[in-house]
Amino acid sequence: MTSASLPPTARDTTASSPWPLRTLSMKISDYVDRMSPLWVEGQIVELTRRPGMSRAFLTLRDTDVDMSLSVSIPTGALDAMPSPPGTGARVVVHAKPTFWTRRGTLQLDARQMRHVGVGELLARLEHLKQLLRSEGLFEPGRKKPLPFLPRRVGLITGRATAAERDVLAGVHRRWPAARVEVRQVAVQGADTVVAVSTALRELDALDEVDVIVIARGGGSFEDLLPFSNEALVRAVSQARTPVVSAIGHETDTPLLDFVADLRASTPTHAAAAVVPDVADELRGLSTVRRRALAAVQRRITAERERLASLMSRPVMTDRAAIVAQHRADVESLRTRGRERLAERLGRERDRSGGLVRHLRAVSPQHTLERGYAVVRHGDGTIVRDRGEVEVDELLRVTVARGDFAVRPVAAATLAT
Repeated sequence: MTSASLPPTARDTTASSPWPLRTLSMKISDYVDRMSPLWVEGQIVELTRRPGMSRAFLTLRDTDVDMSLSVSIPTGALDAMPSPPGTGARVVVHAKPTFWTRRGTLQLDARQMRHVGVGELLARLEHLKQLLRSEGLFEPGRKKPLPFLPRRVGLITGRATAAERDVLAGVHRRWPAARVEVRQVAVQGADTVVAVSTALRELDALDEVDVIVIARGGGSFEDLLPFSNEALVRAVSQARTPVVSAIGHETDTPLLDFVADLRASTPTHAAAAVVPDVADELRGLSTVRRRALAAVQRRITAERERLASLMSRPVMTDRAAIVAQHRADVESLRTRGRERLAERLGRERDRSGGLVRHLRAVSPQHTLERGYAVVRHGDGTIVRDRGEVEVDELLRVTVARGDFAVRPVAAATLAT
């Protein structure tokens, strides 16, 4: 395929009409060559300078993420610096990006290099501090309480450091049965942020780890800079497990101290914060037991005195007196009940007699005894009118002492 028949742009390429690798490499090189020289900041993680060579080679790494580029620089530019740079130094480099088509690598061709001044770093840290504060990462309300007795303590520290020894010795002295999950990582240099963040995620994922301590001994301002890194600070703020910061001495205040759930002035102080002192707890338990025993004794004494007071009352000295009193009350109530019942029966008897007399006064028998009689027809109906009676009709007459039959006389006689 000739150059004239190649697709003009990357979007025009297809599986049947691809670019040769050299074409892509050359186009990338052309694009990079058009870039202007620029200032870039990073941290030196590797520096190679051999005697007799006009150029030195170094690896410049980003201070926040795991990303690096190779840099070549004239040795004269290094000699022009006030102090020779070393591994871990933070520098700014004026360089031109270059792309090596044969190896397909990108590197920086440096012309100048400067140390990042402490004053500039302090200004950046202050700006970052205010930014994180405005986001609420330092608010006391978001800080998680530490458990009283963690099932397991997570410890992130350097390998075989004094900080590790101080934390472990303090934890085991205060609570010998405590278990510590240790992650030994780089706590100085370019790998610190990535190593500490990775260890933090590992410990935060363990269910039995109830608190995490990040410990490092004292050091220079530059040595402690990784613990003010924004990526590490945000990783601590997002951890679900309470985090204790024990970085440097009491006067050192990296940004990690502000976002951590507890700031310990020293690694020894961190050990005292994450586990209780078994001697203090035993003394407290003994004190509580003594107080509880004394309280029980006081309660027993008070109840005995109260019982003695109850037993000294007259009703308790003569046990039959209370029964006699209740018997007297029962007899009194029974007597009163009988009297009330007799009165009620008398009143009802008088009332019944009056009703009987009234009934007798208005009864038909009483009327018959006064000489009246009841006259009925043969079918038993009462005669109420003289016109109802026929001549020679057999009528029945009822008187006080029996009844008899009669026949009426003629109508004229009746009329008379």
